Amino acid sequence: MTLDEILEEIKNAEKIVILTHESPDGDAVSSSLSVMHALKQFGKQADVIIPEYPRDFKFLPESDKIKSESEIKEYDLAIGVDCADLKRLVGGKEYFETAKKTIEIDHHSVNAMYADLNYVDPVSPACCQVLIGMFEYFGIEINKDLGTCILTGIITDTGGFQYSGVTPETLEFAAEILRKGVNISKICQQVLRNKTMANCELTKLLYDRMEFLEDGKIVISYITVEDNKKVNAQMGDDEGLVEIERDIEGVEVAVLLKEKEGANGFKASLRSKEKVNVSNVCFLLGGGGHPRAAGCFVSGTLDQVKTKILNSIKQEMK
Repeated sequence: MTLDEILEEIKNAEKIVILTHESPDGDAVSSSLSVMHALKQFGKQADVIIPEYPRDFKFLPESDKIKSESEIKEYDLAIGVDCADLKRLVGGKEYFETAKKTIEIDHHSVNAMYADLNYVDPVSPACCQVLIGMFEYFGIEINKDLGTCILTGIITDTGGFQYSGVTPETLEFAAEILRKGVNISKICQQVLRNKTMANCELTKLLYDRMEFLEDGKIVISYITVEDNKKVNAQMGDDEGLVEIERDIEGVEVAVLLKEKEGANGFKASLRSKEKVNVSNVCFLLGGGGHPRAAGCFVSGTLDQVKTKILNSIKQEMK
């Protein structure tokens, strides 16, 4: 059984590294730290390598242990979390592909199964929820610190238990974690309600640039590199913008294009309500994600990128 094999590899490893996807969100950072906390119960010290992540998640227990890089050239075990594809795994070439053994834990339906041992639950709304089942099987105690990380990942990936992927188990797990003394109010305040000044400035630009297409079923807006420089935006300051578009009455698909410096193109974030599978749209453009939340990178000018994205959406809407 995969879980038994994963446990055996963890017990046999001395040097362990934990990696996640580029532009990490709350579930990615929380999953990484959750695995680190859990491994301590086996007497294992693991390196968490995330070169850059949103400052909203610096409140997580022992987030100060996160490293931007490592001097270790070959790990006994590399664990990838919340990442569907090796090409999006930060440190994939340096640490994952050079490790003696590899494990990946994920919840994306389009996962490429790129590790020696793969544990994927596409029904789970967050990678942190997948971890709960694993930890229970391994006999790991979910204490307050570990519970804070897990609940943060679930809250961010479900929009505070709002999205359609939430299951009865999600709420049952959350209730059990709250019994450990985890402060859900603090987590929600930190990751859902806090707004930086840069975020507010970007929100104004978002509204000014919104275009409604296909009788209002599609809305698209964009943020440029120059915009980010003007408002001194940092990683994470654009969080929640595409959700603002999605929540507009009558909109079925929301698109936010974010220009990537030096990359000759835009990162597209897509959200949908019920009818359109945006994971299919992004998969055709080299990306992926979930049916209601997905992303991809598209090369070209703003107009070229808009055309490519819109044509793909229209195909999916047929």
